[in-house]
Amino acid sequence: MSANPPLHSHTPFAQRSSLTIRPLALAVHMLAAGTALAVPSVMAAEQAESTEAASAVTLKPMEITGAAEPSAVTEDTHSYTTEAARTATPLSMSLRETPQSVSVVTQQRIEDQDLETILDVVNNATGVSVNRYETSRAQFNARGFELNSLMIDGVPTIYEQPWSSGEIFSSLAMYDRVEIVRGANGLMTGAGDPSASINLVRKRASSRDLKGSVKFSAGTWDTFGTEADVSTALNEAGTIRARLVGEVTDGDTWIDDNSKRSETVYGTMDIDLTPDTTLWFGLSNQDNSEDSPMWGGLPVWYADGSRTNWSRSKSTSAGWSKWDTSYKTYFVNLDHTFANDWQVHLSYNRGERKGDSALLYLSGNPGRDGSSPMSSFPATYKTETTQDDYSIRFDGPFSLLGRKHDLAFGYIDSKQEFDADALVAQTGFGGVPNFDAYNGDFPEPVWAPRSDYGYSETRQKGLYAATRLNLTDDLKLILGGRDSWYEQTSDDIYSEVSKVDVDHELTPYAGIVYDLNENLSAYASYTEIFLPQSVRDRNGQQLDPIVGESSELGLKGEFFNGRLNASAAVFQIKQDNLGQSTGQLIDPTNPIGGYAYEASEGATSKGFEIEVSGELAPDWNASVGYTQFTAEDADDNDVNTLYPTKLLRTFTTYRLPGMFNKLTIGGGVNWQDSIYTYATNPAGNSEKIEQDAYALVNLMARYDITENLSAQLNADNITDEKYFDIFDAYGALTYGAPRSFTASAKYRF
Repeated sequence: MSANPPLHSHTPFAQRSSLTIRPLALAVHMLAAGTALAVPSVMAAEQAESTEAASAVTLKPMEITGAAEPSAVTEDTHSYTTEAARTATPLSMSLRETPQSVSVVTQQRIEDQDLETILDVVNNATGVSVNRYETSRAQFNARGFELNSLMIDGVPTIYEQPWSSGEIFSSLAMYDRVEIVRGANGLMTGAGDPSASINLVRKRASSRDLKGSVKFSAGTWDTFGTEADVSTALNEAGTIRARLVGEVTDGDTWIDDNSKRSETVYGTMDIDLTPDTTLWFGLSNQDNSEDSPMWGGLPVWYADGSRTNWSRSKSTSAGWSKWDTSYKTYFVNLDHTFANDWQVHLSYNRGERKGDSALLYLSGNPGRDGSSPMSSFPATYKTETTQDDYSIRFDGPFSLLGRKHDLAFGYIDSKQEFDADALVAQTGFGGVPNFDAYNGDFPEPVWAPRSDYGYSETRQKGLYAATRLNLTDDLKLILGGRDSWYEQTSDDIYSEVSKVDVDHELTPYAGIVYDLNENLSAYASYTEIFLPQSVRDRNGQQLDPIVGESSELGLKGEFFNGRLNASAAVFQIKQDNLGQSTGQLIDPTNPIGGYAYEASEGATSKGFEIEVSGELAPDWNASVGYTQFTAEDADDNDVNTLYPTKLLRTFTTYRLPGMFNKLTIGGGVNWQDSIYTYATNPAGNSEKIEQDAYALVNLMARYDITENLSAQLNADNITDEKYFDIFDAYGALTYGAPRSFTASAKYRF
């Protein structure tokens, strides 16, 4: 058993590029030039308008002859659902019209549950769950497979989970909502696992009036938070609008000596260049600093083979250890609507992620009361990831055989570069003699000079198209496809250079929706996603990518004019072309060398899901979701047993009637069944580690002191349930948060 938990993944990192491309500088100059040109143009238009007003010309009110495109924005709707989403396809469709399971965590629900990060969303959303390795890393998963792809405004952002540059703690302050589509989603994400896609949708500068909010909060473990969000128009006509969001959170955690601070700034502008053209752009920056983080979990066994039962505050960290991250994004978009209702959307996004850690890993099984020590392994790492994304999308209606249909097509080009350096410790390997009494007092090592650890370069391009054909008034057929190119060159200190090159990987999408009546629809869909692999067959040829195939049948309902959505689905996910070792070497005449692999059937997941979200009655919001599945390999053995196969996610709020209508109360239960794995115990035998099924109960109450000022109290894990997640590779566990309270006050203007 290794003493060093893998900050690196098993896939080698890519080779460093010899050419440094600076598209950000170009984009910033273009943005500045565009703004400089746009503002005078808009102001000139206003002056012309003012001059023409003297002629007393009165414009005739505009008549809307067609149905407006449904809005996906959830801010100010006070709803637990939304009218539309684009995460499953490039077409803007309502949840009922989308032939896949889609959940939306709205702005109202984020506020009601006091959700602060993406990690909070995944811990509360239908069909997705978290296995937390320790304080700073966690694996998202859905339907029995890993989830490693986050999207921002529909643009995929792949992150290396083992390195954790702060992505799972990304602040929700800058986002309007979080959309989650479950199953394979290769049409929109390109490469990935057939689990789910999480799409974070940014807030826009849409207000033509001065409006905003200020929030203050304080809670258990001396946690404090401040958040401000201000929007306004910058000119009288309201054609230039701006928004600024700032958030600071600070405090300790339930783990000894562990503390965190996060600072987030987000700014964005919308400029209406013409009535049909909008330029919107912005940037964000989040800095996370964490003192005394854990690296790996707590030992499961004592040296004598008996099970441990640690306090939830117990830590393996040291006083000098840290894990600091920063995440910057820059973006610029241009939207234009043509006279025929077609639209074009151009975008550029850049993400810059950095991590700086100094960590202590303790391994082995301690003896009771210091009868045997734990081994120690200190290390420091610096990581840097940059990603540039360019995209263009066209969408609009067309007529065929006397009916109107919808079409969307586009192109996306992404490039990601990753680099990791390390500082090797020259001292600090003496271990901890008595872990029972350990309190983080471990001397900081003497560090050797910094050296290269690993690097990678990944390039992904895709052409995609999707259409919705209205075959009859009640029957819709959605067809789509993507042609993808994928290249990755990677290397690290533990392996040889690895190259993956996939050309013209075709990913189909097919769905059919039939309206049973004005409220209910039946649907079926087939979707795919691919995952490149670097292993080779006996002739030295790289195996084709792993293909995840997802099939789904279900019913969807839309009630109360779209204020309530409901769905029920059965699904099956299969993996094909999974490389498995043959145990034989590649043909000796081939200079590549190494062991040969062959394509085989991978894991299969089968299950069902039920979800209801929205307004059950006036002033009564609810979100209820239940997921159940089995995941097995080709030999019918359970796989990924650290992921719960039964999940219940519920939360509801109710605003009291009559004289008590200033009070809103709410609560929910998050339940999951047992998870388990096998690890080697001190006797050298494989032993099962299992976390029994458990439920976390959360409550909230909000009182409107005035029309603008409200006070809120949130209580999480009110029953103080003790539970843990498992770091299976090292027979270690990490305890979840005990009971906690947060009080907040929010002023809106």
